[in-house]
Amino acid sequence: MTTGQKVVLALLALSVIAGLATGGKIYSRLSVFWALLFFGSWFWSVFSLRGLKFTRSARSLRAQVGQIFEERFEVQNQNQFPRIWIEVRDQSSLPGAVGSRVLTMLRGGQGRSYMARVRLVRRGVFPLGPTVIATGDLFGLFPVQQSISEKDSLLVYPMMVEVRGFPNPPGLLPGGEALRRRTHQVTPNAAGVREYTTGDPLNRIHWLSTARRGRLIVKEFELDPLADVWIFLDAASNVQAALPHPQLDLYAKDFWGHSGKIPLPPSTEEYGTSIAASLVRDYLRRGRAVGMVCDGQHLTLISPDRGGRQLGKILEALALTRAEGNLPLRALIETQVKHMVRGSTVVLITPSTSSEVALMVDFLIQRGLRPIVVILDANTFGGPAGAGQLVESIKLLGVPYRLVKNEMDLSAALSNGYNGE
Repeated sequence: MTTGQKVVLALLALSVIAGLATGGKIYSRLSVFWALLFFGSWFWSVFSLRGLKFTRSARSLRAQVGQIFEERFEVQNQNQFPRIWIEVRDQSSLPGAVGSRVLTMLRGGQGRSYMARVRLVRRGVFPLGPTVIATGDLFGLFPVQQSISEKDSLLVYPMMVEVRGFPNPPGLLPGGEALRRRTHQVTPNAAGVREYTTGDPLNRIHWLSTARRGRLIVKEFELDPLADVWIFLDAASNVQAALPHPQLDLYAKDFWGHSGKIPLPPSTEEYGTSIAASLVRDYLRRGRAVGMVCDGQHLTLISPDRGGRQLGKILEALALTRAEGNLPLRALIETQVKHMVRGSTVVLITPSTSSEVALMVDFLIQRGLRPIVVILDANTFGGPAGAGQLVESIKLLGVPYRLVKNEMDLSAALSNGYNGE
């Protein structure tokens, strides 16, 4: 029982007792008034949620850190019973969610909608809900509410920056050896033909074979004789470092003038994830086949491939990655190196200051691979020093590298960093 109900019942009881004791008509009228108020409010609240239709929709369920996420909330009163007030409570775990509103005077057959915008500052998956619809009588004596579970989730990709001039070693295989690996991409290497299946594009139909066999025949392709690009992201928990996160403005009041650029959280985990996403996009734009290996809360292994679908797969994996792994970078490399084709490019992204990183670079060179190292200076993130010594060791090996520090312009650090060649 709410406080308002207790107060009205107490006033009703006092009015009844005073009326019986004194016989005054004023107390009898007050008793009728309090009784009508109590039971009328209860009757009103019983029908308050009936005939209400609530919808919550978003233009896209995929977004990137730094972008503005926009959601539409709509409440429709489908009967003739008016609603004095309706409260919409957005209980989504999305940081800075601002979908909560109070709507007043919603007449019968009337609808009301509004937009909620928030700046995305954290990668991951966020359910769009639950949403609580609360209403009641005019005086709030009998509040009622209904919880609507979430139907959709928002996937927030890591922030990506434009990369220009990052090392792109040629990946020609020795002797022009073909990979003999089928791909859904159209390449200059036709591997054969097969029967048409539902979903095959018309531009892959081989018309001569179709005419000869009397049924649709499509071409199959193999990957170009170019070696793969492998991205190794070091997500071992014991090498990560982070500083306290500054408070960010989550509200998107400056929607039209906002540039979309926000500072990354000062942690090697977020910087490493953003670097990996940016390099994957850059290499895919250059026509390279890109794969990724990462051991966060679980081992992630994505085989090399080309195209926008591959970018989506890797970005989704990076959005869910947490630096909680127990497997060191050395173990990842030793496990996967036997599956790599000679001449492949291997990009190592690590905040580690261990000398094992230089040993692993030398090991990759001896296996006929072409390593590139992106070193996160853990000392600038509150971690141990030693990035300088590691850089000197890598320079002696003649391997391209980039050194990234906290608060650096990530695009400039990747595009114009020092090169060990």
